[in-house]
Amino acid sequence: RRLSETPGSFQVVLEGAVSAMEEAIASVLPGKVELVFPFVATLWIYILFANLPGILPGLHSPTADLSVTASLAVLVFLSVHWFGIRAEGLGTYLKHYLKPSPILLPFHLISEASRTVALAVRLFGNVMSLEIGYALVLLVAGFLVPVPLLMLHLVEAVIQAYLFGTLALIYIAGGIQAQELHQNEGGIA
Repeated sequence: RRLSETPGSFQVVLEGAVSAMEEAIASVLPGKVELVFPFVATLWIYILFANLPGILPGLHSPTADLSVTASLAVLVFLSVHWFGIRAEGLGTYLKHYLKPSPILLPFHLISEASRTVALAVRLFGNVMSLEIGYALVLLVAGFLVPVPLLMLHLVEAVIQAYLFGTLALIYIAGGIQAQELHQNEGGIA
């Protein structure tokens, strides 16, 4: 609300972050940035800030709880189908599960379920393992030794947020572009 013509340092950092997110989305889904930016950017920001509380002793990251990461993965699962259906309609979207052969439908469904589970478990496992490692080192070595581990946790928080959001973006792009691919195949034949 309070953006100015002559930005301060906070505004420059904020605009840089938004630009980086837009460019990352544009590299995967050119021409559809406005469609998926709110969802993917919110995932990146939420997961980054949800990973950070584990840095402070006595606090736990919400993403170190499997129910939180599973909820995020279910949101990604639903959004893939939502964006895919919005791209070409329900019938066309459902038909892509029958390509190249209807016999492969069970494998498509297993793939959808397994990547959702993998998305949840990947984030949970990485954040939880860092927090457990940090707590063990803190118990054994005292307060000053875990400082390098805290820096690792900070880097890992950024990396995990980026990976989760990027995988969500790739899955959404697959749902949208599957429609465009089948539409182009139909036009060629």
